Amino acid sequence: MPGERLTQQDRRQIAAGLRDGLTYAAIGRRIGRPTSTVTREVMRNGGPGGYHADQAHRASTRHAHRRGTTPLSPPPRSVDLGGRDPRIVNGVAAHSTELFVQTGLPRMMARVLAALVTTDSGSLTSAELVQRLHVSPASVSTAVGHLEAIKIIKRERDPHRRAERYVIDEDVWFQAIMASARVDTQIAAVFRSGAQRLGATTPVGARLENMSQFLHRVSDDLVRSAKHWRQVYATQPPAETNHDSTTS
Repeated sequence: MPGERLTQQDRRQIAAGLRDGLTYAAIGRRIGRPTSTVTREVMRNGGPGGYHADQAHRASTRHAHRRGTTPLSPPPRSVDLGGRDPRIVNGVAAHSTELFVQTGLPRMMARVLAALVTTDSGSLTSAELVQRLHVSPASVSTAVGHLEAIKIIKRERDPHRRAERYVIDEDVWFQAIMASARVDTQIAAVFRSGAQRLGATTPVGARLENMSQFLHRVSDDLVRSAKHWRQVYATQPPAETNHDSTTS
């Protein structure tokens, strides 16, 4: 089943899953297909908001007919995949996307982040993101704007062409943790102020004070740990795997 073409019934179940708000992974489990298959099917046929099962099936049928009657031309070179099988890269990216969505990240932002994470250079231009994700430039622009705002990615000028590149580096999770800690610290300060204003000895005051202390202490611990491990991994060379060693 996973290696076969999607049927019209498969596509109708995909459409139903999208209407129900299911993730690509949940839809894939429903029809017995990999998440990456569902992701590609939806994104090449209008995206989550514009997917129509019958229309997608007709388009697939026309495409299959053309492939059977015309010589196959080599596919366009994949964007910075390091010679890897695009299906494997896309599968890892799709799985990463679903996990990012589960953390609360909007899907388009999650897809852009996953594309950057699974690229050797850790950077892509807007045009490359459009090509890889099969979305509009406006969708990419909105997503990268939000990712920049929360310090997950940054933009750099491409020295070889007149374009900006969106970059993710080794500090991405450190920056994400620090941004989250800053927000938690602000919440803790608001809770503490609220406790004082509403009365520290009242039930609501005690609740807010306890929440404030919890957030403050956990944020401090998290920031210290992040700074420590960032320094460790920044100064420690990557571990090398000895393929000639044997286990006894």
